[in-house]
Amino acid sequence: MKVGILTGGGDCPGLNPVIRASVRTALNHQYEVIGIQNGWKGLVENMTKPLDIAAVSGILHRGGTILGTSRTNPYKDKHALEKLKVNFKALGLDALITIGGEDTLGAASKLYKDGFNVVGVPKTIDNDLSGTDFTFGFDTAVNIAMDAIDRLHSTAESHQRIMVVEVMGRHAGWIAIHSGIAGGADLILIPEVPIKMSEVCDMIKKRNERGKNFSIIVVAEGAKFEGSEVTVEKKLDEFGHVRLGGIGDLLARKIEEKTGFETRVTVLGHIQRGGSATAFDRMLGTRFGVKAVELVKDKKFGQMVALKGNEIVSIPIEIAVGTLKTVDVPFYDMARSLFG
Repeated sequence: MKVGILTGGGDCPGLNPVIRASVRTALNHQYEVIGIQNGWKGLVENMTKPLDIAAVSGILHRGGTILGTSRTNPYKDKHALEKLKVNFKALGLDALITIGGEDTLGAASKLYKDGFNVVGVPKTIDNDLSGTDFTFGFDTAVNIAMDAIDRLHSTAESHQRIMVVEVMGRHAGWIAIHSGIAGGADLILIPEVPIKMSEVCDMIKKRNERGKNFSIIVVAEGAKFEGSEVTVEKKLDEFGHVRLGGIGDLLARKIEEKTGFETRVTVLGHIQRGGSATAFDRMLGTRFGVKAVELVKDKKFGQMVALKGNEIVSIPIEIAVGTLKTVDVPFYDMARSLFG
């Protein structure tokens, strides 16, 4: 059997552990493994390389992906899609393990419906894929953000400033919630709940009345003021997404205007998804990689591996990408009870 592996979308810590585990497990079954380079683009342009033990040796601790990645959407261009399907067959692939988030797996689900043997592995630091308790990369991103919040506490207190920390999270505030609570943030703002400046300013003023002349505010990049997202530019990527950015700066300006308190912004950006994965993400990625090959072995195509409790299970890819997993009201209310 010949198995292909690709990684698509944004990179994140834990991708290489998935690749390593998938390759080693596949080789144990005497399968041939082919790496598809640069995501779906690699299958469209027939960019591949063999994956053997030597190819995955020493990559467990490395960030990023040895296969490269891209945000190519094969279903946006019918000619590209046709080339992809031709190459899939020409390579003699019996199955394709697709590692990605909502967009990459959305394309994988469509490809499966078109008659191709595909298995999915959930990857997104936003942790917003349905059907799995956690996605690898999320724990690493949260720990990086938490460390930044910890460090900002001392400088915020020393200078009596408001510190706004902008973290990733396009549609879901999981990184903001988890890192904010763990880092002791005084306010957490997420995409699911529109920002009310009156509440933000009231919190800051009440803290000041208690003798707390500094505050730490964590805001997800997709948070918004009763309207549209704050964007760097209006240009869309191949999956129809705008490039987010600027909510932290805008929030800081509004805080200074309305309260008079000196405010500074730290935008963590790609730092959150660079570098080595935590032990949790290395383990989760490894378990996902092993399970993905087991699904191929059992011919359970159209499925995505998932974490439920402490068990690695599988669910239809279609269900996983059907709706985003966002922060629910009770969870945010719990976080809200800790504000101020």
